[in-house]
Amino acid sequence: MSNALSTMPRAFSAYVRSHVERWRTGSRGSQAFLLLVLTALVALAVILADVAALVLPVALWFLFLMVGLMLLRFVPLVLLTVVLSAAAIGTSVDTDFKTGSRFLALAVFAVGVVLAVYQSSRQRSGLPMALSEAVLTQLRDRLQRQGVVPQLPAGWRSQSETITANGPSYAGDFLVADLREGRWLEMALVDVCGKGTTVGPQALQFAGALGGLIGALPPHELMAAANGFLLRQESDESLATAVHVKVDLVTGDYTITSAGHPPALHWHLDHRGWSVDNARGMALGVIPEADFTPSRGRLKPGEALMFYTDGVIESADKDLDGGIDWLRDVALQAVDARGFAGLPRRVLKKVPRGDDDRALLLLERQPLTSPERA
Repeated sequence: MSNALSTMPRAFSAYVRSHVERWRTGSRGSQAFLLLVLTALVALAVILADVAALVLPVALWFLFLMVGLMLLRFVPLVLLTVVLSAAAIGTSVDTDFKTGSRFLALAVFAVGVVLAVYQSSRQRSGLPMALSEAVLTQLRDRLQRQGVVPQLPAGWRSQSETITANGPSYAGDFLVADLREGRWLEMALVDVCGKGTTVGPQALQFAGALGGLIGALPPHELMAAANGFLLRQESDESLATAVHVKVDLVTGDYTITSAGHPPALHWHLDHRGWSVDNARGMALGVIPEADFTPSRGRLKPGEALMFYTDGVIESADKDLDGGIDWLRDVALQAVDARGFAGLPRRVLKKVPRGDDDRALLLLERQPLTSPERA
């Protein structure tokens, strides 16, 4: 008997977990089960009120309505609202309140029902509100994981920072990276047309395509494949700029390929300044035969490459060249103040808030002997 009692909590816990997992799938069976549970709870409340001769407040049915809005899909939610409306009329009308207050409460509840049904109908995913939020969070996390640079060998360091324009953590700026044989590092910084949550799915789709191609194709062919991918979307908003860098982590030799992206900056140790890279190319998703003119160079110990999106340099009071000059000055001051440590974050803090996402990527080849200044 004692063994049976001890196993009951574990069995109940497993039962609950199994139904929670089923709900997360959004299946019809899980929705029907949840609707049955909520309906049974409503019926239990009505029965208890009848036995105890109580008048239930309309606020109780609002509570059920909010739970249903969070957990149910559209059709089960509509069925629940029918049950709740019947329960509200049957148990919340015969009160000692004034007639005006009584019917006002029911009118407010009716408005709440309409708003809940309308909100549920706007869920284009067909999933409950809480489950849709979970899916969006997973998409956001997957997009952010795409931008994690692999662990680099000794003597190399990569830093990046992204700030979204309007608060949500869904940005049209993203990074993909690949490291092969511990020697060949490839990174691509991309700026997809659009902002905020509206560009999130497009950025995720494009990041997945680039993530599967980077490292598998030469830089020029990678850009051509990315251009073809966007053209096949047949959308006026399927546009993007991108910059790709391939670095030999043994020699420091690099190749930069740009597709309509702002020019990269190279920190030269000998004259302590940022020079503008000359890689040029057409933005992605514009024309089928886009042309890309790469640049080549070498990173010496103590030097760095900086890549950024147009949200960092564009503003109403300066043109593109003026924005690049501004960035060079700010980045120079940042290096002189504290070296390269935390430079992306420190630079982006000085960018005036605008209506575009901002991203900055820094690749540094660290000095061989003297440590970086703190």
